[in-house]
Amino acid sequence: MQTTGASGPTRGRSGQRGPNSVLDAEPSSGTRAGRREEGQVGVLVIGYLLISLLVVTVVLAVSAVYIEHKKLLSAADGAALAAADSYSIDVGTGVQGAAGPLPMLQDSGVEDAAAGYLAAVGAEGRFQQLSIDPATGAPDGRTARVVLAAVVRPPIVNVLVPAGIPIVARADARAELTR
Repeated sequence: MQTTGASGPTRGRSGQRGPNSVLDAEPSSGTRAGRREEGQVGVLVIGYLLISLLVVTVVLAVSAVYIEHKKLLSAADGAALAAADSYSIDVGTGVQGAAGPLPMLQDSGVEDAAAGYLAAVGAEGRFQQLSIDPATGAPDGRTARVVLAAVVRPPIVNVLVPAGIPIVARADARAELTR
């Protein structure tokens, strides 16, 4: 015996379902759509994982280039300081109105001192394709300018950029005489 209440068909006292029972209803279009969407979460998870791996790879590559640039800048700073110490004293032919002797730097002396410093600290082994740029020299005769160039090959991305990523670091050091 089936009774119908305010909320729809219910089971009778015997526990049997009637032909109009909610459990006997055919699947609606919403249920069929649910079956078509099965597995879509897996596709989304795979997509998000690929995007996450791409972001991690880019961050890793950018970090590697940044760290190598800072190392090259440190080497350029040391080379510029060594080059600034390679001055000669200009006693009287310097700047008009100068009160005393001035340190003078030569382009060739700056380049030689920078090359000597880089060889002494083993910079060739730390950087790939390390070179001293032609802009290295003494632009005003008192400032040693060292420009270094190298190539960075970041991990994972080096497959996409087989030639590497060129980096350049420039450092200036000034020679001063004090009493």
